[in-house]
Amino acid sequence: MQFAKAKTDFLEYLEIEQNRSQKTIQNYDHYLTRLVDFAGDIQVKEIDAEMIRKWRLWLNRLGTNTSDELGKSTLNYHLIALRSFLKFCAKRNMPALSADKIELARTKRKQVTFLNEEELARMFDQPDLDTLPGSRDRAILELLFSSGLRVSELTNLDRDHINLKRREFMVRGKGQKDRPIFISEAAATWVQRYLDKRDDTTRPLFVRYSGTKKVDLSGNFHRLTVRSVQRLVARYALLAGITKHVSPHTMRHSFATDLLMNGADLRSVQAMLGHSNISTTQIYTHVTDPHLKEVHQKFHNRNVT
Repeated sequence: MQFAKAKTDFLEYLEIEQNRSQKTIQNYDHYLTRLVDFAGDIQVKEIDAEMIRKWRLWLNRLGTNTSDELGKSTLNYHLIALRSFLKFCAKRNMPALSADKIELARTKRKQVTFLNEEELARMFDQPDLDTLPGSRDRAILELLFSSGLRVSELTNLDRDHINLKRREFMVRGKGQKDRPIFISEAAATWVQRYLDKRDDTTRPLFVRYSGTKKVDLSGNFHRLTVRSVQRLVARYALLAGITKHVSPHTMRHSFATDLLMNGADLRSVQAMLGHSNISTTQIYTHVTDPHLKEVHQKFHNRNVT
């Protein structure tokens, strides 16, 4: 079968049978189209180890707007997409290279950036609570740290999604997987204060209050975008005098680190973050290494006699 036809079948399989998000399908389409850009519309059975080696070299030298070459993580996304495609081919009994023949590029473990208690307090103090946007922003900051939500999960929340009395609700995260979210009393209080100030009936929990297109034709406010949340988090970090780069994901890192430093086990943190593989959660273990010395001295300290 021609690669382009098999790719279309694969993307439809992801949508219908795997129930993957449209964003994931778009990404896989983008990555696999680059194989067509390199090799043309070849037969699936023509994809072999040597072709993949040459494609990887081509990708490595492809470059971006900001760099002369693709990052190792981006290169791996292409290979992961191809491996998934080849597994699909095997399920359909199409002659194809075995997916386990493709090895991912080795990457450096990312440095985890998180905020300590004092930095978080300074950030939380920055929004102007006399204004509706300021109340919204304080609620966003509190909710991000309290819940460990991804920024896309936060912006997709509607008013009826979140139970402020029970302080728990469900979200649908990556891979269309549902997971429970728990929030602190403080976060619930700030979200409720924000909602009490609103006099609109717009469904989204967090909405825009600026710009020429802040409302739709029905007069409802537009949902706050991921990019807007990223900008407001970075702005409040700057106002708080925090020099390191701070993003909504930094708040998620801070949430996980705070749990581990206070004694939570890795499996529980994995579940609360929605990681499908615990190896992803293990990026936080080196952050808590200094805490391990304290644990050792407290629980395994034999006196000299």
